[in-house]
Amino acid sequence: MNKVILLGRLTAKPELRYTNSNTAFLRFTVAVNRNFTGADGKREADFINVVAWRKQAETISKYFDKGNLIAIEGRLQTGSYDDKDGNRRYTMDVALDNFEFVEGKNKASQTGDTNFEEPSPYDYQDSVDVENDPFAEYGDSVSIDDNFLD
Repeated sequence: MNKVILLGRLTAKPELRYTNSNTAFLRFTVAVNRNFTGADGKREADFINVVAWRKQAETISKYFDKGNLIAIEGRLQTGSYDDKDGNRRYTMDVALDNFEFVEGKNKASQTGDTNFEEPSPYDYQDSVDVENDPFAEYGDSVSIDDNFLD
């Protein structure tokens, strides 16, 4: 099984690119904090490269900026290339399968991105019947606490 789940912050504004066949792709880096601090008391982070394709690449480049928090699900992907000196270099990236918006507009504007506009989750779910929401009468949240059943 090859599965990776990350929660981290973008280290730079993602820049959308296109292949020769006009397929959108995006390479970006996510800083993921470690669960411990170093000897100096500072929290360390890992910087993980991610590759996204097509519509997901376009969406991330449109709605995310440097410092925004993102949740990523994907798989490890290895590759290699020859550098300009003819040396073989090996790469390891996370190939993105799914992503989630973690912060809303208010948090994004605190990080300096005033143009951030989080899309509705319904933008990505064509099968959801927005007009007949079965939970509409319960307000903004619904409790799923198991203690309610006792």
